[in-house]
Amino acid sequence: MNIKERIIALSRLGEHLLQPDDYLDAIIHRTEYNNAWFTKENQRLAIQAIATKFLDKNKLEKWTATYPIAEAAPMKTVGMVMAGNLPLVGFHDLVCTFVAGHKAKIKLSDKDRYLLPYLLQLLEKYTPGTGAYFEIVEQLSGYDAVIATGSNNSARYFEAYFGKYPHIIRKNRNAVAVLDGSETADELLALGKDVFQFFGLGCRNVSKLYLPQGYHFQALMESLHEYNSLANHSKYRNNFDYNLALLMLNQVPYFNNGCIIVAENKAIASRIAMLHYEFYEDITSLVNELANRREEIQCIVAKPKLLSLPTIAFGKTQEPGLMEYPDGVDVMGWLINI
Repeated sequence: MNIKERIIALSRLGEHLLQPDDYLDAIIHRTEYNNAWFTKENQRLAIQAIATKFLDKNKLEKWTATYPIAEAAPMKTVGMVMAGNLPLVGFHDLVCTFVAGHKAKIKLSDKDRYLLPYLLQLLEKYTPGTGAYFEIVEQLSGYDAVIATGSNNSARYFEAYFGKYPHIIRKNRNAVAVLDGSETADELLALGKDVFQFFGLGCRNVSKLYLPQGYHFQALMESLHEYNSLANHSKYRNNFDYNLALLMLNQVPYFNNGCIIVAENKAIASRIAMLHYEFYEDITSLVNELANRREEIQCIVAKPKLLSLPTIAFGKTQEPGLMEYPDGVDVMGWLINI
């Protein structure tokens, strides 16, 4: 298949995902049964984002036009270790690999075993021949390069195991938000999406706030309370109760609105149902700190022009486009050069 045919194949899949599909609904139900964190709502949210952001024909054409993708380049096999923190979280890597003309050999996460195989079946159904570009395996072997995503701990094992091959190995990262105290109620409400979508389990979820000295928390806590329905989810509630008890036992000061616990902490990563904050004295010093901690940060949410760093608007962290690569590593550029 040439690049044009591969783009058409992906766009056909995207068109299908925007239509009703009873079998997909059944798989979504099965996935939630297997992993309670993957609610039906969150799975559909992920599928909708994939269809509109990754599989739109015009966006695919515009994206691929920026790369020198050779039609006659030899097909390589790229091993993929999929993460399981969000539904279909590794799909962008698959799109890159397919568009680059390589074969993806996929090790699924036990937390997300059903959605991706069905999407690949749909791809083959609408464009016969695409199946040659994908293989799902229980154990990786026979690959030319590797993309592996996991925790900081698993990354050490990935480095040891895959180090002799061309590789991209991803570790823990989180998003942060910088507030200056002038945010509107709508902006704070939108920030809640960055905090709460997918229960805060994604690398693009905001886990820490940087706040000006003397910041008043009332408006923030009231806006975040609009997401209090999450507290009805048993797994989220268990984490909330556990973390609250831990803070109380250790006599750590905190704010609590019934669905999120906000505590002062220098760490960027926070536990489920918690949000860290830290005060800053001036923007210049804060920019230096954020630059020094860039290996921990996936993206920064802030008002436009507040920082001399790339930022994302409130409520938009979970809407990355094709050019927004995890960890800032240009996966497509890497793939066409392996």
